[in-house]
Amino acid sequence: MKKYLFLAAMIMIGAANLNAASPKKGKVTPEQKGVQSINLATAEAHINFLACDELEGREAGWKGGRIAGNYIISCLKQMGLQPLFEDGYVQPFEACHAERQKRGQRWQVHPDSIANLKQGVHQSLDLRNILCKIEGTNPNEIVIIGAHYDHLGNLGRKVYYAGAHDNASGTAAIVTLAAHYAKQRPKYDMYFIAFSGEDAFLRGSEWYAKNPLVSLKQIKYLFNLDMIADNNPEQYCEFSDEAMEGFALFEKINTEKGYFKALDRHDLDENSDHWPFAKKNVPVVFFMNEHGDAYKYYHTIHDTYENHIFSNYEPTFNLIENFINKY
Repeated sequence: MKKYLFLAAMIMIGAANLNAASPKKGKVTPEQKGVQSINLATAEAHINFLACDELEGREAGWKGGRIAGNYIISCLKQMGLQPLFEDGYVQPFEACHAERQKRGQRWQVHPDSIANLKQGVHQSLDLRNILCKIEGTNPNEIVIIGAHYDHLGNLGRKVYYAGAHDNASGTAAIVTLAAHYAKQRPKYDMYFIAFSGEDAFLRGSEWYAKNPLVSLKQIKYLFNLDMIADNNPEQYCEFSDEAMEGFALFEKINTEKGYFKALDRHDLDENSDHWPFAKKNVPVVFFMNEHGDAYKYYHTIHDTYENHIFSNYEPTFNLIENFINKY
């Protein structure tokens, strides 16, 4: 079954690539190159696959979540992107909780917590963050672009939380941004991370922040993309104190290009995968297109490919790409 799912998905993406508009002859600006490399049809194909019923809601540690992870790995391999581990693109980790979970308790990933839990009756899941790297011209500074690829799983045997907006949209964005920077060598080393376990209280990002592959002090910026494609003309965002140095440039770019009516900045919150890094004083930026027409489907079974909205996918892509080029 997995084999045929992958084959169908790759054929779908190949068709999207063939149908993409060819670049016009003559001088092409960096922004135009960015738009061309987005290939919206390919991004929509990613969302379509990740939100399909066969992935059963992509719950972390279960069959659908593993298929989603394997699919992302296949995309990275297809682009020839550099893995960060000897055996590939995967950073494995374990999450554990007591069999009779008390209200308010969370899955644990800290080794000491897991050791204590394993002394009693417990449940354990094998989870995977997925990472790749694109080398920049300045290897001493790093930009991370991350998004969680898991979702809520199933509601009964045949009803699933598809998670098209949350967060197939963000997962598609990191894959297409990786494709862009594979063709346009960036200023900074770029790390792309698909986090697992966000909907189980940020387990994957917590694990990576505690077990980073390079010093967190080298991170120039970390961008977290979660539910980014909806049609609210104002872009919800959160900036850590350390990231505020770049906020004026974001506003300048947005004003000049007219990507959004406004950047609607809110206080930093522990609402997605940027939070474990913010606690460690990493400059983090969180983008989420909240309260558009698709937001009413948030954490419901109606967050499907058929109901997803794609209006702000391209503006978000271009805003980030412009900032990284100019910062």
